[in-house]
Amino acid sequence: MKTNEDLKKVRDKAIIEMSLRNSNVRFEIIVGMGTSGIAKGAKDLMKALLTDISERNISDVIVKQCGESGALENEPVIWVLEKGKDCITYDNMNIEKAKKIVVEHLINGKPVQEYIATKK
Repeated sequence: MKTNEDLKKVRDKAIIEMSLRNSNVRFEIIVGMGTSGIAKGAKDLMKALLTDISERNISDVIVKQCGESGALENEPVIWVLEKGKDCITYDNMNIEKAKKIVVEHLINGKPVQEYIATKK
Protein backbone atom coordinates (compact mmCIF):
# COMPACT_ATOMS: atom_id res chain seq x y z
CA MET A 1 0.00 0.00 0.00
CA LYS A 2 1.42 3.33 -1.00
CA THR A 3 -1.17 6.00 -0.24
CA ASN A 4 -4.27 6.82 1.76
CA GLU A 5 -6.19 6.38 -1.48
CA ASP A 6 -5.02 2.75 -1.76
CA LEU A 7 -6.28 2.05 1.77
CA LYS A 8 -9.58 3.77 0.99
CA LYS A 9 -10.07 1.57 -2.10
CA VAL A 10 -9.41 -1.61 -0.10
CA ARG A 11 -11.70 -0.42 2.70
CA ASP A 12 -14.50 0.62 0.34
CA LYS A 13 -14.37 -2.73 -1.45
CA ALA A 14 -14.52 -4.60 1.84
CA ILE A 15 -17.39 -2.46 3.13
CA ILE A 16 -19.42 -3.17 0.00
CA GLU A 17 -18.69 -6.91 0.12
CA MET A 18 -19.40 -7.22 3.81
CA SER A 19 -22.50 -5.05 3.78
CA LEU A 20 -24.09 -7.74 1.63
CA ARG A 21 -23.61 -10.16 4.52
CA ASN A 22 -24.57 -7.91 7.45
CA SER A 23 -27.27 -10.28 8.65
CA ASN A 24 -24.65 -12.97 9.21
CA VAL A 25 -22.10 -10.82 11.05
CA ARG A 26 -20.58 -12.59 14.04
CA PHE A 27 -17.51 -10.40 14.57
CA GLU A 28 -16.91 -6.70 14.31
CA ILE A 29 -13.29 -5.54 14.34
CA ILE A 30 -12.56 -1.90 15.00
CA VAL A 31 -9.12 -0.50 14.22
CA GLY A 32 -7.97 2.66 15.99
CA MET A 33 -7.01 5.01 13.17
CA GLY A 34 -6.27 8.21 15.06
CA THR A 35 -3.06 10.11 14.42
CA SER A 36 -1.03 8.11 16.93
CA GLY A 37 -2.34 4.78 15.61
CA ILE A 38 -1.57 5.73 12.03
CA ALA A 39 1.92 6.86 13.06
CA LYS A 40 2.52 3.40 14.54
CA GLY A 41 1.25 1.42 11.54
CA ALA A 42 -2.56 1.22 11.85
CA LYS A 43 -3.10 1.72 8.10
CA ASP A 44 -0.96 -1.28 7.20
CA LEU A 45 -2.56 -3.24 10.04
CA MET A 46 -6.06 -2.53 8.72
CA LYS A 47 -5.05 -3.45 5.19
CA ALA A 48 -3.52 -6.72 6.43
CA LEU A 49 -6.68 -7.57 8.38
CA LEU A 50 -8.92 -6.88 5.38
CA THR A 51 -6.67 -8.88 3.08
CA ASP A 52 -6.31 -11.86 5.42
CA ILE A 53 -10.05 -12.01 6.12
CA SER A 54 -10.82 -11.78 2.41
CA GLU A 55 -8.23 -14.40 1.38
CA ARG A 56 -9.61 -16.81 3.98
CA ASN A 57 -13.18 -16.17 2.74
CA ILE A 58 -14.38 -15.32 6.24
CA SER A 59 -17.82 -13.90 5.60
CA ASP A 60 -19.09 -13.11 9.10
CA VAL A 61 -16.70 -10.25 9.94
CA ILE A 62 -16.97 -6.50 9.49
CA VAL A 63 -13.83 -4.36 9.83
CA LYS A 64 -14.33 -0.72 10.78
CA GLN A 65 -12.17 2.15 11.91
CA CYS A 66 -12.44 4.77 14.62
CA GLY A 67 -10.43 7.77 15.78
CA GLU A 68 -8.06 7.99 18.72
CA SER A 69 -8.25 5.11 21.16
CA GLY A 70 -6.92 7.01 24.14
CA ALA A 71 -4.11 4.47 24.52
CA LEU A 72 -1.40 6.49 22.81
CA GLU A 73 1.54 4.49 24.13
CA ASN A 74 -0.14 1.17 23.21
CA GLU A 75 -1.08 1.88 19.59
CA PRO A 76 -2.07 0.37 17.26
CA VAL A 77 -5.17 -0.92 19.02
CA ILE A 78 -7.98 -3.13 17.73
CA TRP A 79 -11.22 -4.18 19.37
CA VAL A 80 -12.90 -7.48 18.57
CA LEU A 81 -16.61 -7.60 19.29
CA GLU A 82 -18.29 -10.98 19.03
CA LYS A 83 -22.05 -11.39 19.23
CA GLY A 84 -23.06 -12.29 22.76
CA LYS A 85 -19.57 -11.84 24.25
CA ASP A 86 -17.53 -9.10 25.89
CA CYS A 87 -15.41 -6.84 23.72
CA ILE A 88 -11.74 -7.78 23.65
CA THR A 89 -9.09 -5.09 23.23
CA TYR A 90 -5.76 -5.96 21.66
CA ASP A 91 -2.98 -3.39 21.86
CA ASN A 92 0.56 -2.93 20.54
CA MET A 93 -0.60 -4.69 17.39
CA ASN A 94 1.39 -5.47 14.27
CA ILE A 95 0.63 -7.44 11.11
CA GLU A 96 1.88 -10.80 12.41
CA LYS A 97 -0.14 -10.46 15.61
CA ALA A 98 -3.22 -9.51 13.58
CA LYS A 99 -2.86 -12.62 11.40
CA LYS A 100 -2.67 -14.77 14.53
CA ILE A 101 -5.83 -13.12 15.87
CA VAL A 102 -7.64 -13.90 12.61
CA VAL A 103 -6.73 -17.58 12.90
CA GLU A 104 -7.00 -18.10 16.65
CA HIS A 105 -9.82 -15.72 17.61
CA LEU A 106 -11.98 -15.42 14.51
CA ILE A 107 -11.59 -18.92 13.09
CA ASN A 108 -10.83 -21.07 16.17
CA GLY A 109 -12.84 -19.00 18.66
CA LYS A 110 -9.99 -18.59 21.15
CA PRO A 111 -8.91 -15.04 22.03
CA VAL A 112 -5.13 -14.62 21.93
CA GLN A 113 -4.44 -14.04 25.61
CA GLU A 114 -0.89 -12.70 25.27
CA TYR A 115 -2.07 -9.84 23.03
CA ILE A 116 -5.05 -8.73 25.13
CA ALA A 117 -4.64 -5.25 26.61
CA THR A 118 -4.19 -5.16 30.35
CA LYS A 119 -5.56 -2.38 32.50
CA LYS A 120 -2.75 -0.22 33.85
